[in-house]
Amino acid sequence: MSMRRFKSEAGFTLVEMLISAAIMLTVTAGVFTLMNPSEGIYKAQPEASDMQQRMRIGVDTLSKDLVMAGAGTYVGAVAGALYNYFAPVMPYRVGDSNSDPAAGIYYRSDAITLLYVPPTPSQTTIKQGMPRTSKEFKVNPQPNCPPIKQNSLCGFKEGMRALIFDKNGAWDAFTLTQIQDPAIHLQHSGDLSADYDDGSQITQVATHTYYLKTDVNTNTYQLMHYDGYKTDLPVVDNVVKLEFQYFGDPQPPTLIPGKSLADLVGPWTTYGPKPPPLGVDNGSDSWPAGENCLFSLQAGQQLPRLPVLAAGNGQVPLPAAMLNDGPWCPDATFSNRFDADLLRIRRVRVNLRVQVAPSSLRGPAGILFTRGGTAKAAERYVPDQEISFDITPRNMNLGR
Repeated sequence: MSMRRFKSEAGFTLVEMLISAAIMLTVTAGVFTLMNPSEGIYKAQPEASDMQQRMRIGVDTLSKDLVMAGAGTYVGAVAGALYNYFAPVMPYRVGDSNSDPAAGIYYRSDAITLLYVPPTPSQTTIKQGMPRTSKEFKVNPQPNCPPIKQNSLCGFKEGMRALIFDKNGAWDAFTLTQIQDPAIHLQHSGDLSADYDDGSQITQVATHTYYLKTDVNTNTYQLMHYDGYKTDLPVVDNVVKLEFQYFGDPQPPTLIPGKSLADLVGPWTTYGPKPPPLGVDNGSDSWPAGENCLFSLQAGQQLPRLPVLAAGNGQVPLPAAMLNDGPWCPDATFSNRFDADLLRIRRVRVNLRVQVAPSSLRGPAGILFTRGGTAKAAERYVPDQEISFDITPRNMNLGR
């Protein structure tokens, strides 16, 4: 009787303890194995959402300015889209500092400059010819200025970005440094690229340059915005690819039938600056009389200098080689010259790629990652996200 009670109260043997411990360790390891991917997912999800938000900001920012590119003035002899006079879309950085043309660069796949006239009453003309070295414009009073303002230069303000251009393809963007309203004068920054005749248009302008900043030493990859004057600011961080492609009109510009080149009010061509009348030298460029960057004299007729790229009117790709080889407008001597084929542009394709910020969520460089990271396990990978989208600048297709 006492022997049975002793056996019922016996404990675990050493073998049983070892077996139970092994089972516990196996179960615990399994639990941690299941939890580890969950931890990786928990860290990756906020970063993936951040990537999508940065992508959205980049697309929205680029789209709103691309769709406005080329919008021109709506009063005066040169009312209409800017592409009737000069190229409002340029595949390089343009402005007062670090301008690409100053370094002889006229094409970059990762940069674009856009110009357009916003809705504004600040539109007038100069009343006296201005040489290149002029720092001050003498302008005509604005007839559309509300009387309550008690000035003739309503809307123009110090610090405003402004544009002057003429019928021959010359243009300059600058910043207004002083408004002398009683004298109806505008002072500006920088020298001009051309001599401007009286009647040349001055207007408020929006200038936007977007480009990719890549600095491997500081691990900085950003979509940048430059205002054309002094300010460069990041728009989106961790952008590892920014590429612009261009599509345009396969047909060269032509003179509008029945429109005299001597008429004071344009447009005179289907797009681009008008040539001078036959036998007339406009005096502002080096082209022969009756010719300009878009039109040459052939058998006594003013015919397009640019070639036909394809039959019909559908848009065609405009490769880089076509956009920086001339002919140059107004001509090759102008510091603000541009390739005549830029006037063909009707659509811009943007390729934008962003990466996750922490390198611990990026694997080795390759298809998934432009810039490699330190992640060792696939469950911690957050691959780059890329988007391609097309924008048709409405003003370069509908004509404002």
